[in-house]
Amino acid sequence: MTVAGSALATSRHVVRRGGESNFAVPQAFKGKSEGFRRWAVVGEDAPAVHTGFAMCTLEARGWVAGHVHSYEESVYILEGEAELTTAEGVFKLRAGDYALIPVGVPHSWRASPSGGARWAQMMAPQPRSRLGGDTYFVDPLPDPPHKGEGEAVPIDVRDPRTRSFGHIEPSNMDVSRQTQDQLAVSASMRTALLVYSGITVKMMLDSELGAQHSTMFMVQYQPNGVAGQHDHPFEETYLILDGEVDATFDGEQYRLAAGDIAFAGVGCVHGFSNPADAPVRWLETQAPQPPARHSYRFARDWEYLRNRIGTKA
Repeated sequence: MTVAGSALATSRHVVRRGGESNFAVPQAFKGKSEGFRRWAVVGEDAPAVHTGFAMCTLEARGWVAGHVHSYEESVYILEGEAELTTAEGVFKLRAGDYALIPVGVPHSWRASPSGGARWAQMMAPQPRSRLGGDTYFVDPLPDPPHKGEGEAVPIDVRDPRTRSFGHIEPSNMDVSRQTQDQLAVSASMRTALLVYSGITVKMMLDSELGAQHSTMFMVQYQPNGVAGQHDHPFEETYLILDGEVDATFDGEQYRLAAGDIAFAGVGCVHGFSNPADAPVRWLETQAPQPPARHSYRFARDWEYLRNRIGTKA
């Protein structure tokens, strides 16, 4: 089993350990931000063509000037609070909140008065370094006329007017808590829990919330939960949040723990199993979005066909 802490890559997958993080100010953000750092985990130097995935931090009193991207950006707040400003208003994002920032939408960041924040960032299509990371700084966004300084609005997923935002808690992955009173804190049945083979999946960002190029969702495996070997016609990234999981990519075995990040490209055969007596939970992204059919290609099904054909030879 491979357990080394360095970045390991083949033609189709990458595993990076949380302890090897390398946060720095992105080139395009120098002079346009303060206290903002990013660890570019998956990008042009990885076997990825659709995915840009990074970890971001914003220090207390930090800020990022107004800008737009030529890619779609999805964020999931891991720790702390941050204020995201768009033309719709100033929104206070806390741990567990997620947001979609569509292509070309002006936005800016500032640290919450209570301190800094850390978040996961999904970008699709993949940003290009030769074009300044596909980031363009624009004039400052005007203050919303009904909001004053420091009056950021918390995310209210029950409000039908809420667009492009959501919230998820670890308890939302618990099958026994999918009662009507628990569902009342979810945006809609769009986020209903999918349960199979000791695995639970809860969608966060997809086309129903306005995403066009990517998806973001939460996955949890119960003890002995298993996903057999398979691959996809799209790229996936996994950020482990709690627990440990045994993962196989391209025939290489890894034990992934909280803070580790893995990437599987198109055609990378991979599978997961939970070896522990406690659940394992991770954030997962996909780019491009899965097709309407045949988004999974399970090795066992095609091996079954191979054996059937062989018996008739």
